[in-house]
Amino acid sequence: MGDYNFMHILVTGGAGYIGSHVIKQLLEYTNYDITIIDNLSTGYQRTIDTLKQIASSSSNGTLQFYHADLADFKGIEKIFLSNHFDAVIHFAASIVVPESVENPLKYYMNNTVNTTNLIHLCNQYNVGKFLFSSTAAVYGEPSETPVKETTPTNPINPYGMSKLMSERILQDASEVNPNFSFVILRYFNVAGADIKNRIGQSFPNATHLIKVSAQTVIGQREKLSIFGDDYDTYDGTCIRDYIHIEDLASAHISALHYLEANHVNNIFNCGYGHGFSVREVVETMKDVSETDFTIEVVPRRAGDPALLIADNMKIKNTLNWEPKFDNLKLICTTALNWEKEMILHEI
Repeated sequence: MGDYNFMHILVTGGAGYIGSHVIKQLLEYTNYDITIIDNLSTGYQRTIDTLKQIASSSSNGTLQFYHADLADFKGIEKIFLSNHFDAVIHFAASIVVPESVENPLKYYMNNTVNTTNLIHLCNQYNVGKFLFSSTAAVYGEPSETPVKETTPTNPINPYGMSKLMSERILQDASEVNPNFSFVILRYFNVAGADIKNRIGQSFPNATHLIKVSAQTVIGQREKLSIFGDDYDTYDGTCIRDYIHIEDLASAHISALHYLEANHVNNIFNCGYGHGFSVREVVETMKDVSETDFTIEVVPRRAGDPALLIADNMKIKNTLNWEPKFDNLKLICTTALNWEKEMILHEI
């Protein structure tokens, strides 16, 4: 992917699902030195150990890990004092939408307040580049499809609002600091796992359809629930834009290169620009696993839009990002392979 001038990247939440895949690609394709901060509340030490193995087998950059919590402001500042970071990639956040409705203050504290302090430290210690992990949840029930970066934002839950508030704080901080620039990546539905099956989505009590389908295949769940089959779609179930984790990770590498080459703030949707219905995903998982499993249709969940698809032309044209894994069978297969790996090694 070419050599760039960044030397040291701080990654928060690097033991988690998306963060670990981005670090894996950084280790494989760049020469950056990487520091991870993670409190291991939803990430895993095993993931850190795997990343260290990948780093040791690479002749590229180095990897160090701090077991720390972003809420420990003084402790995080000590990490900034003992390192010089050129850029920050910020993943660490709470991400479960129903929980955000039940416990909104947790989301505003863990997501918005901790992000604000992290941005403050970047400004205080001259870290000029910030790559922020955001979400399509900032759009709420979008007014148009496909969803553009210019589509009005209107979150319908505290999770989406906590992310949108963080986006605004980034924008305001950049307005008053000409040496601070950012890229915001708004994810649609992320799924799948490392092609070599070394890391994957290990989040406990996951609600993501593809992971839940894979868990149902291997018998971890008795049945799979479809939340409503009376939507205004071709088969009555919701349609979503599913992006393979490897392609989402490569979008982060492209965004880092963009930040290095340009002192320009930007926002990009991350998706494939087309979607699959819930029933199509379920049938694809049955197909790749050669397994049938029980499905039950239950009432709709509040706030689920019928259709959520990204317009990805901006990221493709601006970052020259080209997805390589736009294949639902591949996404389902890698997700299933990872679930089997977790059972095998009791992860």
